[in-house]
Amino acid sequence: MYYIKKCPECNSINLFSNKDKGEVICKDCGLVVEDKMVEFSQEWREFEGDGSAPTGRRTGAPMTYTQYDQGLGTEVGQKADLFKLSSKERNTIFRLRKWQYRISTAIERNLKLALAELKRVSSFLKLPKSVEEEAAMVYTQAVQRGLVRGRSMESVVSGALYAACRRHEVPRTLDELSEASGIEKKEIGRTYRFITRELGISIMPSNPADYIARFASSLKLGPETQSKAVEILEEAQHEELTSGRGPTGIAAAALYVAALTRGEKKTQREVADVAGITEVTIRNRYKELLDKLKLDKQIKKQKKKR
Repeated sequence: MYYIKKCPECNSINLFSNKDKGEVICKDCGLVVEDKMVEFSQEWREFEGDGSAPTGRRTGAPMTYTQYDQGLGTEVGQKADLFKLSSKERNTIFRLRKWQYRISTAIERNLKLALAELKRVSSFLKLPKSVEEEAAMVYTQAVQRGLVRGRSMESVVSGALYAACRRHEVPRTLDELSEASGIEKKEIGRTYRFITRELGISIMPSNPADYIARFASSLKLGPETQSKAVEILEEAQHEELTSGRGPTGIAAAALYVAALTRGEKKTQREVADVAGITEVTIRNRYKELLDKLKLDKQIKKQKKKR
């Protein structure tokens, strides 16, 4: 359907629409009848069944849990639009906005504040959108089940984010979440365990190997050292040295041993600071790895090369 149904030059109705350029062209004489064609197809493609061919249905933006109304609601009168109205119309819109807020439920008001905080913490930690979406869904379920009562909004947000990180195998520690949210590490851990238990969220134990790349990047260690650290962790898991031990501690110790075997000198203090643990933890895990995996010979051999 076009605003101009025939060519003004030759009166031909044989028109062709070029959607890529947004033009309507006459096939007979080649005149560009319209160069700012309105696109009437869907903004978002919708796929059926096997996902091979898009349908012609017109849809809006995708639904998201990161908005309190999942992106499906409307808001009366944006502030930028109000200045275009007369004072009487503006007062009417202000009254409508006030009533819209008054009739919103307590859950909606809670979500509006909490999801803004969730986005802030997620941005601080540079988390991917998939993790942010999962955390928003977990928090929404927690609010609907009444699990937020008696707990601070920030602690539940942090617990939901930590659960989403674990689900998506994105390595983030409780210390990092504590720094981003301003909530104590123990409180985040307690809330995380509570909401995962109440919502029935099953989470596999953290894999220490997931932390190797981040720690190695912060310590500016080479790829060979990273590969060696992963090998050490695989051997440690085979010997059951990782059971009952914190993943960050065993990962940091493996990286420290790998750096020594590859001749890249890093102090225990440097590794401990990056991993967010104490030097005592590094020393304990380091001794266990040396004793069980017989790595002391490789370290001595590297020292002789120097």
